[in-house]
Amino acid sequence: MKTALLLSGGMDSIAIAYWKRPEVGITVAYGQRASKAELRAAAAVCEALNIEHHVIEADLSSLGSGDMAGQAPAALAPVSEWWPFRNQMLVTLAAMKAVALGVNKLMIGTLRTDGVHADGKPEFIDLMNSVLRIQEGEILLEAPAIKLSGTELIKSSNIPSDLLAWAHSCHVANEACGMCRGCRKHYETLEELGFAPY
Repeated sequence: MKTALLLSGGMDSIAIAYWKRPEVGITVAYGQRASKAELRAAAAVCEALNIEHHVIEADLSSLGSGDMAGQAPAALAPVSEWWPFRNQMLVTLAAMKAVALGVNKLMIGTLRTDGVHADGKPEFIDLMNSVLRIQEGEILLEAPAIKLSGTELIKSSNIPSDLLAWAHSCHVANEACGMCRGCRKHYETLEELGFAPY
């Protein structure tokens, strides 16, 4: 079975890349403000782990909302970084590439703590899996860390700190702002793991 990972370049997807060792990493630049840093991190990790890396460029910034798009969050946004149908879009674009590469299984880095988003819940993963399975290619969608927190994932993966250091979690810039929800989660996870703040 040929496996691909939707690799954002953040802590969670990098830890999964080390843990699960997919043959393929797929990174999507969809118009998010931190896309350059995310691509740089994903490429570095794929090179270090000898993972085939593919980049999809699809500027959907005009459809974005919240921190990642540099706009005010939509009225129905559950959190400030909410982007409408983001995981649905990412899975669909990655699956389009994956089917062309002969991939049988696509992984996404959704965690238990992502349940604040409708598209971060197990039900969403199950439904998207059903959509992919009934189409040509019959790709299996899997979220291997869906029952874990970020800290639990990193501990389970045994990822070395020098590889984890590539992670870019900031939602608003290509250099970590230190204040957005992505940066705060990054630093809180490091503190829970016992790393000194940097």
